[in-house]
Amino acid sequence: MTDQKYTRETVISMTEWVPGKLFSITTTRDHAFQFEPGQFARLGLPASDDPTAEPSIWRAYSMVSTPEDEFLSFYSIVVPEGEFSPRLAGLKTGDPIYIDKTAFGFLTIDRFPQGGNLWLLATGTGLSAYISMLNTPATWERFDKIILAHGVRTSEELTYQDDIAKWQQQFGDRFVYLPLPTREAYKNYPQERLTTLISNSKLEQLSGLKLDPATSRVMLCGNPEMLSEARKILAEKGFAAGRRGIPGNLAVENYW
Repeated sequence: MTDQKYTRETVISMTEWVPGKLFSITTTRDHAFQFEPGQFARLGLPASDDPTAEPSIWRAYSMVSTPEDEFLSFYSIVVPEGEFSPRLAGLKTGDPIYIDKTAFGFLTIDRFPQGGNLWLLATGTGLSAYISMLNTPATWERFDKIILAHGVRTSEELTYQDDIAKWQQQFGDRFVYLPLPTREAYKNYPQERLTTLISNSKLEQLSGLKLDPATSRVMLCGNPEMLSEARKILAEKGFAAGRRGIPGNLAVENYW
């Protein structure tokens, strides 16, 4: 096995959030692997069940863990007909997994100027990148308030609640959490898609804050349909990605 582009790591633990659907995996971390909160890694598995075979199937997953952690954690959905995720979900503690030595992606807080409000908008497992950011002190030092909106189908998919409760207690009204299931009633939140809530301004009403291009910095992470639609709506509101060294007020991650 060559180790030029990846390292062989070991599964430390598995957490099943929704049986057969949502899970997290924690692995060992090579001491040389470096990343910024919001970036993603390429995870690899052999095409066969032979543990000695070299990895040939690769998928991208955002780090849930922070750069300071001695381990790596990832959050995934099981795609039943998928080539990769069902096997990833079936790994046990002690099993091998392969991780590309290079971290990828530009969904990082240094894309934005200092100050203002940071809007973290996610659907599904797009939440993963934001967990890493919110567990990093530099994120809270850089922005005035942080709004985390998580669009899901059902309330059981509202994961990482212990972390969210911790931020609510620690940061008070500097942190706004908007859990948004679309297929069932949940507390007093509307059963509407995240893009609809941006378009009709209900997201602003729910947060009590204006989605103002002058003071807001928006991140998008989730399924391609949401990203495409949200980018179009936000562009009409005056949001744009940075270019040629000029900081923007919109950052998008799509690693599907």
